[in-house]
Amino acid sequence: MGRLLAIDFGLKRTGLAVTDSLQIIATGLETVPTHTLLDYLQVYFAKEAVDKVIIGMPKNLDSSDTDSTHGVRVLIKHFKKKFPAMPIIEHDERFTSQMAMQAMISGGMSKKDRREKGTVDRISATIILQSYMESQA
Repeated sequence: MGRLLAIDFGLKRTGLAVTDSLQIIATGLETVPTHTLLDYLQVYFAKEAVDKVIIGMPKNLDSSDTDSTHGVRVLIKHFKKKFPAMPIIEHDERFTSQMAMQAMISGGMSKKDRREKGTVDRISATIILQSYMESQA
């Protein structure tokens, strides 16, 4: 059984999270500059077995597109070209950034560490992945 990998797309940085090989636990993997994401994934897929990719789809409360939705759709198009055999699943990502910030506060993370944007992106990707896994249970 391969891992699940989640993507929290951002215009500058993209957070990544993965499951263990049994697909039980979601863990933050990395935050990468968005322009290097597909190259990073190519190297990662060569090293690790991944069954599918979950990508956070940004939506407003009324389910309309956000400013970021177009960027995610463009990424999905490029992803499918580069990795045609890899399934990519869109998953609602509403509130993940706020949930990530709350998780960092609840976990006792210092204000200085919470300002590190890459940490928020990685935790957001983990929340997207955990949410997807729970929706499949």
